[in-house]
Amino acid sequence: MKGTADQPLRLAGSKIAICGVLMLHLCNWRLAPTDRKICGRKMIDPAHALAFSVFENRGVYALLLGSGLSRAAQIPTGWDITMDLTRRVAALEGVTGETDWEAWHQSRFGEPPSYSKLLDRLSSTAAERRSILHSYIEPSAEDLESGARQPTKAHHAIARMVRDGYIRVLITTNFDRLIENALREAGVEPTVIKSEDDLAGAIPLAHARCFVLKVHGDYLDTRLLNTDSELDQYGETQNRLLDRIFDEHGLIVCGWSGDWDAALRGAIARAPSRRYPVYWASRGVPSAIAQDLINNRRAQLIAIEDADSFFFGLQQSLETLETAARPNPLTADLLVGTAKRFLAKNECRIQLADLVIAEVARARRLSDERGLATGGHYTNEEFVNWVSICENVHEVLCRIGYAMGRWGSENEFNLARDVLRTLSRVVGRGRTVFWSELMTYPASLFFTAFALGLTKSRQFGSLHKWFHAYVPRESRNEREALVVLFGEMWSQNSSDQWNSFFSPQKRRTPYNDHIIEILKSWLSLDFLDDNEFEINFEFVELLAGVADLCLHHGKGDLSLYLSNQFSGGNCVRSAIGRVGWHSANQEILLDRLTEGETASMLLVAGFADGDREFLDLIRTNFMRLIQLLR
Repeated sequence: MKGTADQPLRLAGSKIAICGVLMLHLCNWRLAPTDRKICGRKMIDPAHALAFSVFENRGVYALLLGSGLSRAAQIPTGWDITMDLTRRVAALEGVTGETDWEAWHQSRFGEPPSYSKLLDRLSSTAAERRSILHSYIEPSAEDLESGARQPTKAHHAIARMVRDGYIRVLITTNFDRLIENALREAGVEPTVIKSEDDLAGAIPLAHARCFVLKVHGDYLDTRLLNTDSELDQYGETQNRLLDRIFDEHGLIVCGWSGDWDAALRGAIARAPSRRYPVYWASRGVPSAIAQDLINNRRAQLIAIEDADSFFFGLQQSLETLETAARPNPLTADLLVGTAKRFLAKNECRIQLADLVIAEVARARRLSDERGLATGGHYTNEEFVNWVSICENVHEVLCRIGYAMGRWGSENEFNLARDVLRTLSRVVGRGRTVFWSELMTYPASLFFTAFALGLTKSRQFGSLHKWFHAYVPRESRNEREALVVLFGEMWSQNSSDQWNSFFSPQKRRTPYNDHIIEILKSWLSLDFLDDNEFEINFEFVELLAGVADLCLHHGKGDLSLYLSNQFSGGNCVRSAIGRVGWHSANQEILLDRLTEGETASMLLVAGFADGDREFLDLIRTNFMRLIQLLR
C-alpha cells in the first residue's frame, strides 16, 4: 500500500498495538492481501487504528456510502446501470449479442459511455429518470424470495454500530432504502433527508439519534440528482449542512468512487478542519480523481475485499473492544461472589474491607486513565460515551454495594459510608452546573445500589440513616447524601442529554429511567423478576422523596401548603422519582408507604419524624403532585 497508509499513526501507540493484536486473534478481520502484508510489518494496520479510534470517539465519525455498499444486494452500481442502458440503446438500433458494450458505445458515438449522458438522452425530466431507476432498485417477488435487493451484512453491521452509538451520521449517494430498512430492523428510527425541502422541518443534527443524508435523493422521490449538471452543485442549505458534517466529524468512506459527484468532492475538499481523520476503504486502486481527494484530506487508505467484510469486521472489532472495556464477567461474578461469602462470616470482615478498598482503588485508577474526572461542554455522543465508561468502571463496586446492603450489618454500613464519601469527593468539576452534578454519578449509582439492598432486606432504620449520611461537596459544606445524590441529581431529568439514551423518545424522567435499566442489568438475578426489581427501585425513590421533603418542610408547614394557604399552590413541589408518572405502581407504593406493617416499620425507623399524621400528609402531598405531573 502506498502513500499515507504507510505512515505511522500519531495515536496512543501501546493501546493501539494491544488493540491490533486483540482484533487479529479474536475478530479474524478479513483484510485484502495488501493489508495482510502490512500486518506483517512493524506498524499499526489502518483498519485496526480505525476500530480503536471509532471506539474511543463514539459518535464522532460519519459514514460516506456509495453504490459499492449495495453490490452484494444485487442492486447495480452506476457503472452496471450504464452498461445496461447502453445495451438497451443498442437494442433500439437493432444491435444485440455484443460482448463489449463499452467498445460498441465508443465506436457508435465516438466517446465512452457515460451514466449521466445516457440518462440525459433517454429522459428529459427527473420524474422520467426516477421511473428508469425504479426497476433497478425495487425488489420483485422473486427477489424477496431469494433474498436479493435486501439489506446486506454491511447494512446490518452499520445499523448495529448506529444502535450502539458509535455512528450517528450517514451520507449516502444511493437511491435505495436498504440502510433505512436495516436501521429500523435494529430498532433505530433514522431522520432521513432526501432533499433540501426535508431539511426545513428536520430534527437538528445535534439531537438526531441517526441522521441519514441522501445527497442524490430517493428512488421513490422525483427530486433525484443523476446527471452531470445535477451533480455539479448542491443547494446552499445542503452545502452548509455538508460543510458542518465534514468540519465536525471524522469520515469513513466506503463504496464510493468519487468520480461522478463533483459537488460532493468539493464539499469534502473545502472542509477546513483536520481535527478528526478520514479513512477511505477501497477495492483495488482508487481512481486518479479519488486519489487526489485522498491526498487532499490526508486520508488513511484501507484495502478491502468488499463492503460486507469491511463493515462486519469493524462492527465485530468494536464489540471485542467493548467487551474488553467491561469487567470480565467471570472476574466480576467471582469478586461479587467472594464478597457474599465474606458477608456470611463475621470473621471475614477484614477480608471484605480489603476487597472493597481494592475495588475502590481499581475504579479510581480506571477513572483517571479514561479521563472521567474531566467535565465540560460535551456533545450528546461524548456524554453517552462518558456515562457508559463510567458504568463499566463502577459495575463491580455497585454490585458489591448492593450485597453489603442486602446481607450486611453495622460494620458493612460504616464501610459503605466510607466508599460513598470517597466517590462523592470528586477532584475535577465540570464547567456547568449540569456537569458539576454529573461528576457525582458514580456515587449516585453506589448510593442507589446500597439503598436497594437495604430496602430488599427491610432494614429501614439503616436506610433512613443512609439517606442522612453526610457526603462532601467541593467548596461547600457537607450535606446529606439524599440531597446531593437524589435531590440535586433529580434536576438531571431536565437535561436533554439523558434523553440521548432513548432518542427519538422523550422521557419524563430520563435520568431515573436510565439508572433503573443499568441497575436492573447488574442486579436482576437477586430479584424474583423485573417487576419486583422495579417496585423496590421505585420504593427507594419514594422513600428518598419522603426524607428529602422532611428535610425542608415540617408537619405544620406542609399542612399549610395542603390547605392552600401559600401562593405556590396546594402542595409542595419535590423530587419524587418515577412514581410521579408511572401509574402501574403508584397505588401499590403509596399504600405500602402509609398502611400495614411496612408503614409501622418506617415510622419506627424515623421516616416522617415517626409521626403517622405527618406521613399521611406526605402521602396526600405526593398524590396532588402526581396529579400535577400528569
